[in-house]
Amino acid sequence: MQGLWIVLTVLIAVGVGWPVTLGMLRLARAAEVLDAQEPPAAAEPTNRTDGPPAAAPARPSPGVLRGGLVIGMLERAAVVVAILADQPVAIAYVVAIKGLGRYPELRQSPAASERFIIGTLSSMLWAAAVAVLVKWLLPGS
Repeated sequence: MQGLWIVLTVLIAVGVGWPVTLGMLRLARAAEVLDAQEPPAAAEPTNRTDGPPAAAPARPSPGVLRGGLVIGMLERAAVVVAILADQPVAIAYVVAIKGLGRYPELRQSPAASERFIIGTLSSMLWAAAVAVLVKWLLPGS
């Protein structure tokens, strides 16, 4: 019976974790858009030049990290298994492997780095919360 609970825990953490992580990423994106819409402080410029206005710096395009859905599912499964197996140190291995694997992409795109951090933290916190709750509820754990 305990094996069934473990399988259900992994399925819930992996399956429901995707919408949770997506929701957090959308929330972060909405906050970013709101920050961008705020008008700048109304201050008189001290240096005026009569030349053409400087072009606004181009915003980096939001980075898309390929394979994020599958990697996130594997990450959540690994976190749940690590907690249920009383080996929480294994979560550090997951973070290290994921970070090292994505390092080249993250170095090139600040937007991708931010999405990576938000997605990873929300995904792992969800998986850890589900695993801890089930571990607490299961008798003899």
